[in-house]
Amino acid sequence: MAQLVECVPNFSEGRNKEVIDAISAAISGTSGCSLLDVDPGASTNRTVYTFVGSPDAVVEGALNAARQAFSLIDMSKHSGEHPRTGALDVCPFIPVQNVSMDDCINCANVFGQKLADMLSVPVYLYGEAARKETRRSLPSVRAGEYEALPEKLKRDGWAPDFGPAEFVPSWGATVTGARKFLIAYNVNLIGTKEQAHRIALDVREQGRGKDQPGRLQKVQGMGWYLDEANIAQVSTNILDYELTPLHTVYEEIRRDAEDLKLPVVGSQIVGLIPLKALLDSADFYIQRDRLFILEEEHKVRLVISKLGLDSLGPFNPKERIIEYMVRSQEDSQLVSLSLQQFVRSVGARTAAPGGGSVSAAVAALGAALGAMVGQMTYGKRQFENLDGVMRRLIPPFHEAMNELLLMVDADAAAFNGYMLLSVCQASGGDAGGAAAGGRRPAGSGREDQCPLAVSQRNGRLRKHRLQVRRSGDANSTSCFYFN
Repeated sequence: MAQLVECVPNFSEGRNKEVIDAISAAISGTSGCSLLDVDPGASTNRTVYTFVGSPDAVVEGALNAARQAFSLIDMSKHSGEHPRTGALDVCPFIPVQNVSMDDCINCANVFGQKLADMLSVPVYLYGEAARKETRRSLPSVRAGEYEALPEKLKRDGWAPDFGPAEFVPSWGATVTGARKFLIAYNVNLIGTKEQAHRIALDVREQGRGKDQPGRLQKVQGMGWYLDEANIAQVSTNILDYELTPLHTVYEEIRRDAEDLKLPVVGSQIVGLIPLKALLDSADFYIQRDRLFILEEEHKVRLVISKLGLDSLGPFNPKERIIEYMVRSQEDSQLVSLSLQQFVRSVGARTAAPGGGSVSAAVAALGAALGAMVGQMTYGKRQFENLDGVMRRLIPPFHEAMNELLLMVDADAAAFNGYMLLSVCQASGGDAGGAAAGGRRPAGSGREDQCPLAVSQRNGRLRKHRLQVRRSGDANSTSCFYFN
């Protein structure tokens, strides 16, 4: 599975379309970066860009955008309603898929150092990347804004993390860091602004003050009235959706609304959302309501229905879920090929894909056959007494099928990495090279892990195969003679 980091740079220009478009082009023109959203604001004189890519790609994309902005934005002439400290005001890195917070902290550090070296500007770290507790909060780092920088930079306590402690009038200072994905989430009520705000005060972490904290950690909230829809909303920012999931916010607000005799009429996600946030909520409702849902598409539909995410307008997963928006980048994966293309790629004059990828593909097909037998038995009137058994047996096959599909590409990637290490070490050593001497390249070993993982994963299905063969539809179990 590809690594995905989200980068959300905020540039201090929201009125000049040429500048906005030039920065967009710098990001979208960076190899490996997918620009997902550009949100300019005239009154704030600020544009928020959202793009994703691998850790290295997003750092390069942010640097390219900053380089372009340096030649086009003059902070000495800037004014706007939003607090700001520089032309590139803030640049957070956010883990989305197959990356850790430490990876994003590293992105912030690499970006901050390179930006300071490239433009000779002061750069501060905030959030999870902060080196001082006083700099974890963005408002704290931004205190005094651009206008306070000349004096602020003279103080020892406010020396930048990277770059010179010197005021650059045309640029100001940049704040970069790492944080978790922020979900802007609103719950709709038929009620008043005051009623919505009353609920917000009870659920948000800040509560009504120090003596009356709210119930939900890492949640900000307020109530307002949405004139264009003629409804009230409890508007929230979920700062850590793994600690406080989407469904928890919705259910807590719904419970408070019921106590006030107020109807909840759906909810709204503003902007983009990670797939995991929706799947976590799907798993909650599947477990709570004892549902039997396996397919990812069906889980997403379930959450859209349960939370009423399409109540104010269509919720198109392909346009709102980050992973779906960048899935086109994965078209080059082996599992995206047709069967004919995959077979021909195996038969080509290349070492990968090889035996590991083929064994993973065959094992995935075997798991799929197990799932098929279960599905052909489940939900039929004549096998109604076996529904409970099939609900238990089908998921292991389905999970194994998906895991084994990932191993098709993982094996090829591991082997290619091994060969690259061999070439690098050989070119840096004697004429015979390290690989020619029979020694394994340092840092290798992953090329053995995928075939072993395939064997182990396939082996864990043995007992399930025996059970589904005994209990499944007799017309389908013949498939196991080939499995």
